[in-house]
Amino acid sequence: MKITSFCHTLIAGLALSGAIAAQAAEFKVETDSQVDGHFPNAQFANVFGCHGGNVSPHIRWQDAPAGTQSFVVTVYDPDAPTGSGWWHWVLADLPASVHELSLGAGSEPGKLPAGAVQFRNDAGQTSFLGACPPAGQTHRYVITVQALKVAKLDLPPTASAAMVGFMSYANGLGKASTTVLAGR
Repeated sequence: MKITSFCHTLIAGLALSGAIAAQAAEFKVETDSQVDGHFPNAQFANVFGCHGGNVSPHIRWQDAPAGTQSFVVTVYDPDAPTGSGWWHWVLADLPASVHELSLGAGSEPGKLPAGAVQFRNDAGQTSFLGACPPAGQTHRYVITVQALKVAKLDLPPTASAAMVGFMSYANGLGKASTTVLAGR
C-alpha cells in the first residue's frame, strides 16, 4: 500500500514538474541587424581600416528569468587576435522593463533607455564599436543579454568590461546569447 501511494505521489509530482517546465519559456535574444547570419556594413566600425556605419545593432530579448531587476548587454568578439578577445559594447543597468535596444542605441547620443550605463569597450570608448576583423578573416560577434537580480551594478564609470562581466556573473539569474558573423 505504501509503495502504491509513493508511486502515485511521484507520478503526480513529475506531471506537475512537466507542466511547469512547459509553461516556462526559454530566455532568448535576437537581432535583425544581420543578413544570412552576417553583420551588414552598418554594423562595421569606421576605424582600424574598416569603413562601416558603426551603428549598434537592433537587439531584443524575451522570457527573462523571474526576479530580473536589470539587464547587461554585451557584444564580444572571441576571435580577435589579442589573446583575450575584444569587447565591442558593454551596457549595464538596463531596467527590467526594457526588452529591446533600437538600432543605433549605443552609437547615437540620447537613444539609450533611461538609467542605462555604457562602459568602456576595448578601444576605450563608452559606446558601441562596430565589427572590424582583419582582412581575410571572419569573426564571431556574440551578443549576450544577462538578467540580474540587482537593479544596478555598483561600479565606477571607469570599470573594465571584465569587471562588468565579473559583477554580472555574481548577480546573474540567467543569460541568453546569439552569434553574428562578420568578415572582410
